[in-house]
Amino acid sequence: MAIDNKIKELLQLREKARLGGGQDKIDAQHAKGKFTARERIEMLLDEGSFEEFDMFVSHRTTDFGLDKQLYLSDGVVTGYGTIDGRLVYVFSQDFTVFGGSLSEMFAQKICKVMDKAMKVGAPLIGINDSGGARIQEGVKSLGGYADIFQRNIMASGVIPQISAIFGPCAGGAVYSPALTDFTIMSKSTSYMFVTGPKVVKTVTGETVTDEELGGASVHGSKSGVTHFVAEDEEEGILLLRKLISYMPQNNLEDPPLLLCDDPIDRLDDNLNEIIPDNTNKPYDVKDVIHSLVDYNEFLEVQRHYAANIVVVFARFNGQSVGIIANQPKYLAGVLDINASRKAARFVRFCDAFNILLSLL
Repeated sequence: MAIDNKIKELLQLREKARLGGGQDKIDAQHAKGKFTARERIEMLLDEGSFEEFDMFVSHRTTDFGLDKQLYLSDGVVTGYGTIDGRLVYVFSQDFTVFGGSLSEMFAQKICKVMDKAMKVGAPLIGINDSGGARIQEGVKSLGGYADIFQRNIMASGVIPQISAIFGPCAGGAVYSPALTDFTIMSKSTSYMFVTGPKVVKTVTGETVTDEELGGASVHGSKSGVTHFVAEDEEEGILLLRKLISYMPQNNLEDPPLLLCDDPIDRLDDNLNEIIPDNTNKPYDVKDVIHSLVDYNEFLEVQRHYAANIVVVFARFNGQSVGIIANQPKYLAGVLDINASRKAARFVRFCDAFNILLSLL
């Protein structure tokens, strides 16, 4: 009988943890067109594959009345699962708990999942929806960010690191994603900035909107901080799954080789007409790539930034490749500093993870 009571108590605690900050906060999240942390993980990973770490962790701060506000999982859901049968580690920040702000225990949970990803050699995906440091914890919270940044650097070039920004992230909540290999943002609901519009107004007197300061369009086209801009979170999660399919598990493995029944000797008459006879006339190099790759399918990186050079992931006969091409259609394909950095970063990633390179 005692065992039955313990099992019943355990199930109740699990239900409480799944509610995060409460049903009213979950409803508010949905009203903004956003999913909860657990819903995002369910959409990202193969069905039934997620195994969660530290579900019952909560903060241990008693200052500022926090001892009366205890939430299980403490604002972040961590664990591992599979994408198309391949192991990945994942953390998803929960905006319904203290606005997704990072605490000491929050940081320890993220550090644990990062350590495990490096230990077994599996990709790490972080879904960010956070207001930054939990101010009530002061230096402990900021120290937690330092631990996360250190692991970002240690994992760089060892395992693929991908970040999704699905909320109004500020401060430390965006320093870590900027250190990872690829960043995905969704339009209208995600923002990345060092500090918010209110602080900018107070310090400089300038009035700016969230979108102007750090929206998806700004980071996708001007700063180049984000690599993919999705219409909504659902598309962003599909992009995460697509992107990971081109990568190996770690720097000691090769990318997955897929079965390909696209004939290796197929002819494409469009290639005879794409490049004009007049060398002064521009053409779209993406049409060339489209004709060459498996199933005419590729995934372009930083599509809206430095458009004078094109970098994409694609496949040749089932083998993952990175393609770099000058784009005659934009600035005659000349190399400027932004285009050079865009291409160099892509080359560096492909080199670290054994992905073949093709230059057009």
